[in-house]
Amino acid sequence: MPSFVVFTDIDGTIVDENYSYKGALPALELIKRKKIPLVFCTSKTRAEIEIYRDELGIKDPFISENGGAIFIPVGIFGKTVSEKITNGYEVIELGTPYVKLRETLKRVSNLTGCKITGFGDMSVEEISKDSGLDPKDAELAKRREYDEPFRIVGTEEQIGKALELIRAHNLNYTKGGRYYHILGDNDKGKAVRILTEIYRSKNPGIKTIGLGDSYNDIPMLENVDIPVLIKRPDNFIKFRGAIRSTLIGPDGWSEILLKLIPEN
Repeated sequence: MPSFVVFTDIDGTIVDENYSYKGALPALELIKRKKIPLVFCTSKTRAEIEIYRDELGIKDPFISENGGAIFIPVGIFGKTVSEKITNGYEVIELGTPYVKLRETLKRVSNLTGCKITGFGDMSVEEISKDSGLDPKDAELAKRREYDEPFRIVGTEEQIGKALELIRAHNLNYTKGGRYYHILGDNDKGKAVRILTEIYRSKNPGIKTIGLGDSYNDIPMLENVDIPVLIKRPDNFIKFRGAIRSTLIGPDGWSEILLKLIPEN
């Protein structure tokens, strides 16, 4: 049985600003050799995550859209963990339907006068240009289910009011590397806790490692045994008690995991 489970963000951690994971390959090879579960825990959609899983040969569960849902390959734990089955996954849904999130953003924009632009307002070409994703990946990023990335333009007072109104609608927001995100009563931490409990039902002694670089990673980092902050080009976010990489992005990701996980 593996002694660790690794939870990781994707952007700025396992991939760099050009969406390359070359720097992460040394640690990825060690993780695969040791058969350590690697759980993507990200704001990305299921469709986006599946591309990375396929390219890297990862078969483990994953957490999409800031904890909107946990996708667990059927049978991986030898027991049923959810009655909802979708495309070969048992799905634990924690998020709010995308339509409600979009409706709330439009209402908040009208009430505050802020210009709020979500992925649902943008074409694939516009998302590609704004995010740096190629058009194929931008199309996958539009397949939202539980989370809407958005940009907001207005005065400081208007923006503050808009964010307050999101909370007043019993929804939440978080800030990622590029965008704000509106979401329901879910976050990465809640999903990590649930999935950790499932892993520990089979192996009570398992240790969890979490690696992130943005403020929306804090709930994940708060709910693992070993939190790791990956250095950003503009240094670190504020979070106490984490191990910090000296290298940036995927190079830092490999740097820390190669120190934490013994070869033998």
